[in-house]
Amino acid sequence: MKVLALRCSFEHAFEGWFGSEEEFVNQNGRGLVECPLCGDKTILRMPSAPRLNLSGASKAPDAQRAPDMRTMLRNAVDYVLRNTEDVGARFAEEARRMHYGEAESRGIRGQATFDDAKALRDEGIEFATLPVPVKETLQ
Repeated sequence: MKVLALRCSFEHAFEGWFGSEEEFVNQNGRGLVECPLCGDKTILRMPSAPRLNLSGASKAPDAQRAPDMRTMLRNAVDYVLRNTEDVGARFAEEARRMHYGEAESRGIRGQATFDDAKALRDEGIEFATLPVPVKETLQ
């Protein structure tokens, strides 16, 4: 497997795992590769160094001290959910109202289509895309 460093046109960086370089080129050319954060299908391969597993290489950092990225992401998402107002599908509209001074500035969250997100960026309205996991009820 080849681990490739990828980036979408909104500059979200992520990794993709492919059997070969040709497999990535083929899938990307057919529009099968998309950004996991925003769904953008304009994907670029970024330069990356190969991973080498050499015997005698230094050991991984102590697991007790190394941060768990899933926990850090979950904590960040939980913070955003607790400290922002959910405006749902009205996200783009509400972001514009705040940007142009028609509404009080505050922390909001919601959903925007790819086209709405592009339009907001074109207008210079700053926002961030976060992967928010779907809450599941386990029985």
